[in-house]
Amino acid sequence: MSTLPEATLGRTNLSVTRLGYGAMALRDATIKWPMEDNHAEAVLNTVLDCGINFIDTADCYGHSETRIGRFLSHRRDEFTLATKCGCIPNGRGWNRDNLFVGLERSLKRLRTDYVDIMQLHGAPVADVDSGRLVDALEEMRSQGKVRWIGHSTSGGDLSVFTKRGDFDVFQIPYSGLERSNEDRIAKAAGAGMGTIIRGGVAQGEPGESSRGIEDRWIPWQAAQLDELRADGEPPTAFMLRLTLAHPHVSTTIVGSQSLEHIRQNAEAARRGPLAKDLYAEALRRLAAAGISPD
Repeated sequence: MSTLPEATLGRTNLSVTRLGYGAMALRDATIKWPMEDNHAEAVLNTVLDCGINFIDTADCYGHSETRIGRFLSHRRDEFTLATKCGCIPNGRGWNRDNLFVGLERSLKRLRTDYVDIMQLHGAPVADVDSGRLVDALEEMRSQGKVRWIGHSTSGGDLSVFTKRGDFDVFQIPYSGLERSNEDRIAKAAGAGMGTIIRGGVAQGEPGESSRGIEDRWIPWQAAQLDELRADGEPPTAFMLRLTLAHPHVSTTIVGSQSLEHIRQNAEAARRGPLAKDLYAEALRRLAAAGISPD
């Protein structure tokens, strides 16, 4: 089995597989996300066995951190681990004390002495400033409990944070069907920041998700992208390869509870990004269908 393509995650110098695993799928928080522990163990070990070396989670993803610690702590040297802080019951708490409570809770659950990347979980610019949250993250780093600091955001504040240069890594949504951050990704990378992409396969194919994402795939039909994918290639595999064709995407986290889907995603990543001419044609069709960057 060939290895998965890797990229350097910005100025962190971490070498991460361009396909990562989004561990929100392990949260088991509602009836829509049921999962037994033995299956969670199989999922996490399949992720590493497929060659994926980047896992992203958060302190508010239910059982996710606990399961990573329980089932992968003995393989800790095989993957880069990113989590997020700021969770409180029924919302977020943007102050130093809450961030440190979250850090210690995460370390205990993950059964590790440090996390490679600690990300703020959606803090707006005003809260980052008033809570002196960057200072708190830097304090975590100075204690050796965090190696690099980042921000998981929707993208609207990304330009401000990019100019400041406080963060090593950004996590933002992006795919061919959601292109609003396309140029922001390039600017962040140009400033030396690693880019973690969520939603890179548009949250799963129509008819296979319980999260009501059918409308997300309407532009796929409008752009006639089925004409561009190879026979037998699933739409999500094409979409993943389209996302990876963006030259400044470091890694794309894709979450799944299906062992088959994890293996399929790994195989798609091994095939590499879309060829330049195919990528250009896909973007042209999407733009014609009204899906363009801001």
